Amino acid sequence: MQEPQYGADSVRDLLARIAASQKPCLSIMNMPPLPYLQRIPDLNTKMLEPCFTDPSVWDGFDPDLVSLCSPNLQAYRPPQEKLNFLHVGLPANFLAAACADDTHTQILRELENDIASIRLDGKDVPVKLRVHESLFVPLAKWNMLLTGNYRVITTDGPRSIRDAVHTNLELSREIYHWVDALARDIGADPADQVQFDKYANAALGLVNPSSAARAIFAGAPNIERVDKLVQLIAMQHGITYQSVDDNVVIVDQKLAENRQVKFYGRIW
Repeated sequence: MQEPQYGADSVRDLLARIAASQKPCLSIMNMPPLPYLQRIPDLNTKMLEPCFTDPSVWDGFDPDLVSLCSPNLQAYRPPQEKLNFLHVGLPANFLAAACADDTHTQILRELENDIASIRLDGKDVPVKLRVHESLFVPLAKWNMLLTGNYRVITTDGPRSIRDAVHTNLELSREIYHWVDALARDIGADPADQVQFDKYANAALGLVNPSSAARAIFAGAPNIERVDKLVQLIAMQHGITYQSVDDNVVIVDQKLAENRQVKFYGRIW
């Protein structure tokens, strides 16, 4: 699921029971859960709560029991297909950060090995789990999201990720490197980051809008706001980037329009 869905009553209840169970959890959202962000030193997570549809759903979680996995693959469910059908447009690995407790990290490593041993029609699976010691490895997805996925959303409608990246390649490169630099400021290792040219080449095959764009232009009142999360973290470090700020405004406006339509739809 994506972050806005976790506020649904039945899911909220499930989350509360999971938190109370004190079981280790691995998130595969693009949006890091608040408890995971609380594991990052010197980060004021209270200031990041406006990025979440309902930050209170995470209140019961122990940060030491929450880890994050960056889903670097590009996948979506074609609208004409049945539930549980997922089209992988760009195979890539899930990059998981280690847990605070080595015992819990060992569970992830067992999953990593089990997935690696799977064979389908005599071949290994194209998407694997990779466990890393660094807390910051999942942040390597942020530059891709802000350079491509969120810039798909424009005032005139959605565009493909390919067009978002390649219409102005130099601007895309600047945004990508700016997010990279921010990730390093909060602790990321340059060795864990994906080079822009590799991403730009992969983006040539991403001929559909991102899931965030499809949701907005289908009328969704909320989407995952990694764009705003990165913006607010940067502000904590005293830095801004105009192109990122401009795109956050566009997303804010589109979501506000959707909420207004939904509100008046209920009245009339």
